[in-house]
Amino acid sequence: MAAQVQSDSFLTLHYRLSADGNEMVSTFGAAPATLLMGSGQLAPPLEQCLLQMGEGDHRVFDLPASQAFGVRKDDLVQRVSRSQIPPTVLVEPMAQVDFMSHDGHPYSGLVREADAEGVLIDFNHPLSGKSLRFEARIIGVL
Repeated sequence: MAAQVQSDSFLTLHYRLSADGNEMVSTFGAAPATLLMGSGQLAPPLEQCLLQMGEGDHRVFDLPASQAFGVRKDDLVQRVSRSQIPPTVLVEPMAQVDFMSHDGHPYSGLVREADAEGVLIDFNHPLSGKSLRFEARIIGVL
């Protein structure tokens, strides 16, 4: 019986990820990827799909937004004062801005618009609100 993917497996695979029908990344036709499950190399919703797959398995998973990165939340789009952003940070539409929470945890947001007084930042995950198609072919499991 072929080895199956567990939450701490090291594996080699080919995968393809599409969001709302647009391919974002694919290793098919190129070198396969290697990753350690649970290490953050692959998002948790995608790792969940791989669990219990065996060597040689090839599957396609269609994940609605609610099962992938969640639905978009309007309250996570916030206006931030320019004074809260260091002057060395690039502030232009689609730029990522990194912050530190009061308890020391990093988080980031995407600039949607900026003016002299403030910046509109979207703290939703970039894939929130999008349905995903995740295709995976397991080559090896350790």
